This record gives sequence, C-alpha cells and structure tokens, in this order.
Amino acid sequence: MIAEDNNQASSQVEKTGKVPEVLPILPVIDVALFPRMVLPLVVQEEAYVQLVDEAMAKDRLIGLVVSKETDTKTAHESSNLYSVGTVALILKMSKPDETGAQLLVQGVGRFRILEYLPDKPYLCARIEPVPEQTIKDIEVNAMMTNLVGLYQKVLGLASYLPGELGTLSKSLDDGGVLADLIASSLNISKDEKQKILETEGVKERLKEITRLINRELQVLELGRKIQSQVKQDMDKAQRDFYLRQQLKAIKEELGEKDEDKTVLEDYRAKIAEKGLTEDAKEEAERELERLSRMHPSSAEYTVATTYLDWLTALPWNESTEDMLDIKKSRDILDEDHYDLDKVKKRIIEYLAVRKLKPDSKGPILCFVGPPGTGKTSLGRSIARALGRKFIRISLGGVRDEAEIRGHRRTYVGALPGRIIQGIRRSESNNPVFMLDEIDKIGSDFRGDPSSALLEVLDPEQNFSFSDHYLDVPFDLSKVMFITTGNILDTVPPALRDRMEVLELLGYTQDEKVKIAQRYLMPRQLEAHGLTPEQLTVTPGTIKHIISGYTREAGLRNLERELAAICRGTACMVAEGAKGPRRVKPKGIHKFLGPVRFRSEIGERISTPGVAAGLAWTQTGGDLMFVEATKMIGKHALTLTGQLGNVMKESATAALSFIRSHAEEIGIPKDFYENHEIHIHVPAGAIPKDGPSAGVTMLTALASLLTDKTMVSDLAMTGEITLRGQVLPVGGIKEKILAAHRAGIKTVILPEWNKKDLEDVPKKVRKAIQFHFVETMAEVLRIALPKQ
Repeated sequence: MIAEDNNQASSQVEKTGKVPEVLPILPVIDVALFPRMVLPLVVQEEAYVQLVDEAMAKDRLIGLVVSKETDTKTAHESSNLYSVGTVALILKMSKPDETGAQLLVQGVGRFRILEYLPDKPYLCARIEPVPEQTIKDIEVNAMMTNLVGLYQKVLGLASYLPGELGTLSKSLDDGGVLADLIASSLNISKDEKQKILETEGVKERLKEITRLINRELQVLELGRKIQSQVKQDMDKAQRDFYLRQQLKAIKEELGEKDEDKTVLEDYRAKIAEKGLTEDAKEEAERELERLSRMHPSSAEYTVATTYLDWLTALPWNESTEDMLDIKKSRDILDEDHYDLDKVKKRIIEYLAVRKLKPDSKGPILCFVGPPGTGKTSLGRSIARALGRKFIRISLGGVRDEAEIRGHRRTYVGALPGRIIQGIRRSESNNPVFMLDEIDKIGSDFRGDPSSALLEVLDPEQNFSFSDHYLDVPFDLSKVMFITTGNILDTVPPALRDRMEVLELLGYTQDEKVKIAQRYLMPRQLEAHGLTPEQLTVTPGTIKHIISGYTREAGLRNLERELAAICRGTACMVAEGAKGPRRVKPKGIHKFLGPVRFRSEIGERISTPGVAAGLAWTQTGGDLMFVEATKMIGKHALTLTGQLGNVMKESATAALSFIRSHAEEIGIPKDFYENHEIHIHVPAGAIPKDGPSAGVTMLTALASLLTDKTMVSDLAMTGEITLRGQVLPVGGIKEKILAAHRAGIKTVILPEWNKKDLEDVPKKVRKAIQFHFVETMAEVLRIALPKQ
C-alpha cells in the first residue's frame, strides 16, 4: 500500500527550516543522499521498518548516515557510521509485503551526530544541524561556470546520465546546490561522496567536485578512445580479409602458387613420408581437411598447424639399431661404473634376450637406493651400452597429470606431455627413457601423475599409449624405461607392481676408495685444470676422508671433499708453487679442516643403560644409541627423542618382558615399584620409527637394571615379542655397511635374517662376527656377559 502524503509535516519543515534535536538514524551502505536530492531506498530489517513506521506517524523525518563497512552484519553498528549525514523527508512509502518497505526520500539538510541514544530497537541520535552557506562572488561564479562546462562534456560522454541534468545545472545560481547535484550524479565512490557531504565551505566543495569531475572526464574520454580504436581494428581486419581475397584472385590470374596451398602440400608430403599408423594418418588427414577450409588469420589455423607439426615430427617408425655385442656392452658398463654387478647382469641379460628375440618388449627397471649411489648416471651408461638415445625427465614435485598425458587441444597453448616430448627430442621410438625421482611425485586437484604413469610403465598396455593432445595411440613398447627413487614407500602399490626393482645400496669403504681413484679424482682434476703430476691423493688419504669427513651411503660428499682439495691445490699452483703435490692423511686438515666424525661407540656405551643399535634411513644405514636411566618414583615410563608410535610400542613391550622375566635376568621383582624409567634416543631433532629397535631398547633396559655395561664394539637389530622372541627386520645390508663404517666388530641379527647376508660384500662379512639369535635370552648372554 502507498502511505498518504503528510503535506503538513513537509510544509512545516520547508517553512520553519527547523529539524528535531533527536532523529532516528537509518544507516545506508553504498549510497549517499545530498540536500534537495531525491533517492529511492529499500528497507528490509524489522527494526528499521519500525523506524519508518514511527517516522511516518510523526514528522516523516529520518537521518541517513553512510556506513564505512560493506558487510551487512556490522554496517549498522554505530561505531562504523560516519559522523555527518543528511536529514531526509520521506516523500512516499509503500509496503509490497510484510517483510520490508520501499521509500522515496528527499534531502533536507546536513547534520552532525553529537551522541547516540539507547533504549530503542533502532539507532537514535542527538544531532546538530549544519547550516548551508550561500556565497556569491566573482571566484564562485567563475568556478560554477567552469564546472557547468565540464559537466556538459561529461553528460555528452556518459550514457548513464540523462541530458536533462545539463539544463538543470545551468539554471542553478547556488554554488553549494550545484556541487551537491553533480556529486550525487557522478559515478564516484561512497567515500568521495561522503567527503563532499562533510565539506561545509562552498568554495572548498566546488574545488573538490571540480577535481572529481575532471578525473571522470578523463576516464570517459579514454573509454571512448579505446572503443574507437577497437572499431578501427575491426575495420582493418575486414579490409585485410578483402585485400587478401583480391590478392588470391590476382595470383590465380597470374598463375602463381598460393602460399596456403603450398603449406597444405608440404603437410601432405610429410604425412606420406612419415609412415604414420592408420589411426594417426586418419586423424592427420582429417585435421588437414579442416586446415584447408581455414583462413591463415584465424586463431584455429595456428592450433591446427601446431598439431600437424607434432604428428609429422614424431618418430613413428624411426628406431636406432641396438648394439648386440655382449662383450663390448659389458666392457662399457665396467668402464663407466665400478661394482653394481646385479644391475650390470640384468642389462646383459636384456641384451642377450634382444639378440635371440628382437621383438621382445622393453623392461621397466626401477633403481632404488640412497642418494649418490649412481642411479642417474647408470642410465646414461645403459644407453651407451645399447647404442640408444638417452632421455631423462625429473618427476620430483610434478603434481599435474597433464605433465604426463598432455593437455586437450581445446586449451590455449596446449602441448603433449613430457613422454611424447621426450620421444620427439630423441628422434627414435626406442630410446632409453629415465624417469628420475619417481618417489617424489605429488598429487592435488589437478590429478594424480602416478596414476597416469600406470599405462606408460605397463608393457602390456604401453603399445597403445594415448596422449591427450595427440588423441591417437603411440607405441611405447620399444622404449626401455628406467625409473629411480630413494625409497619405494611413497610409490603407489599398483605402480610399484609394474616395475622390476633393483636395489643400489651403499658402498663399502674399499669400494669408495676404488671409485674415487678410478672415476672421481680424474674428473675433479680435469674440472680444476690440474694434472696427476700436480696433485696426487693416496688411498690412505681417501680412507681418512671417508671415515673422518663423510658418513654416507653414496659418494656425493666424498666428491665434494676431493673437489675442496683440488681447489686448494689450484690456488697454490696459480700462485707459482712447483713440484708434485702429494696429499697424505696428516696434511688433510689443511684443506678440509679438523676431523668431523670420530668413532664414538666406545665412549657412548661406557656406562650401564646404553646400547648400540642399527637403523635404516633413506640415505642408507646408521648407528643408533638407546639410553635408559632410572629415578625414584612409581610405575612411570617416559620416552623421548621424537619416537614414532611403533617405536614407543617396542619400548613398552621391552619393559613388559623385563618385568615378567625379572628373576631370570637377575633383577629384583619390585624394581618398578620404586623407580621411574626414562628411555631416550639421541638426535632428538630427527623423527624415528620402526620395530627394529626393540632388541636394542630391551638390552639398554637390562643393562641399566643389572648395572652391566654392554660389549663396546657390538651393535644389534631386531624386533621383539612379549614372549622374548626376536623377529626379522629389513634393511640388513645398509645396517651392516653402517656398522662396518663405524668400526663395529660384532653384530647381533635375527636368525631369520641369515639369508640376507648374501647381499653383503665378502670383505665386510669377514670383518664382522655375526650372532644369529631367536630369543632375547641369547641376546643378553652375548651383549651383557658376566662382569
């Protein structure tokens, strides 16, 4: 319904010019009302609908105040409102439904809020009217004339403003009213409108609105210029098309060849020469037919030519001939890499099968081992031994499935995946393809790259690998895929099942010495511009570097230390030093500084309660110490050292075994009644987990409670049960190599791990005495002899 006009209230305000001292406040979010201007409003909140009803019943006057916030939840709070607003007279009010009201209000005058009053469901404030100034002098008249001229230009450019405003602005003789009219119609922010509303001085208000209208005029002129430029570009494109068509007709009259036809003929010849598969040929001819109907200036023309370039550049039938001389291939592998007999044997077997059955499918090998063991460089040697091209891509951090399968052609800038790109670079369909760091693939909202590799690395499927960009099958069965990784735990089981895993474990000290002499040292001498006469590093020096400066399964740190020696020698040679430079163990500290590592096994287990264990890490094996102590207390077990859940359970099981077999071990039955036990595994910044420390923890507890010191050169590994049985664990070779590096002479292993010693080098097996045990009683007899 439409509310009846309250002519009496309206006329009273107009006649007296008086505004009540207390006004109901209606906050507005994105609009501002100026005096003498009319504004439509919609009120939805129940409290403010009541405000409108009460105002209609009285004098129809309300206060409109702009909110600083845009969030409707906090915009109506008094702290978020400006202090200057506009007294508004409600001209009309209607309620189309019961939940809201529609208003038409007119500005009466400015006011300033003195304070907000409580005890109302809506905001009420005590206000102070801001008097309107009327100034007429030469400066105001000049500013008004300039402003009216600028406003006429804006009205001519702005389609959203009615032309009648120009006539209205010319008829005004009050500078303040003119500024308010222009401010209310310009497309400016609410903060700028509020600034105009708060400016009391007429001259200051005219200056501010002049600045704003000049800015708006620049924006409108720039918009018209851009629109004109776009129209010119469209006209030019139409003109170019017309001229091209004319040029095409002229060339036909002169008998000259059309460039478009030449491009089509070139593609047709490439398709015939390449020997594409049936599917690829059919797709290429279909795309060529589409291309013949396109204009060269079309955006689709470039997409089609790029696709045809990829199709005709791939080696569909080009292959390199395998070098099937078994003896020569074995010599190449021995020349490039020392040891790695298992891997070399597998490559020779593959060559032998290829020689007997040339159409055999390529194997999917996976080299797994600690960093620096030669996984990536081994791939290059395999390619050289086979006489094939070598392509390597790193999968570390790859999270997008399109990196493997490519993008659909519908995307802008689409390209094939890395597999097809690598095949194109190799220019043969049977390269050695290395997928490096396969254990570091990620997955997110863009897909799972490891799932996309399932088809690539399956010999039963990859003969028809489909890239999203090509959209035709490509035969990858002739490719020899090699993958590398440090661990297999992060590789999905389905992907792991498709690969033949070959472990490249750590090297012994003697193997490192020979590799350093045969490969690392010559490479560093060449890299630093030195000759063997200028620098010689003795085998004893290399052993000293390995034991005192590097503790790793691989060779990277060893090569870095050798490079440091070469740099130091290069400085001496560059300064004019002459004669051969022979580096011995005694002089190594001059290049590398003091020794970084020393054998600590004897010192660490010199007191009861300490036991040495063997642990497996991603970078090989390592020596791990378990420390236990007791203190006055009752029934408490504390575990520290960033232990995982499995390791904590091993400690609990060890304590339970000792409590249940206290008399057999020689410990008082009530030891747990008066003591608290604390087990700590040093290197607390490194997380640790796994069941193989169970034997070590039980031995440390037994050593503490029996007050016996463990044998000094002994280390152990194995999982325990509550009945005292010792169960097998993994990573035996890495753990034994770590024990050998640390100078351990005796190792306790589970009986079931006896078979794993076949992978351990003979020299290491001879240097260490092994005890294979089935129960914890045997472990304690060996580790804690009678003292």
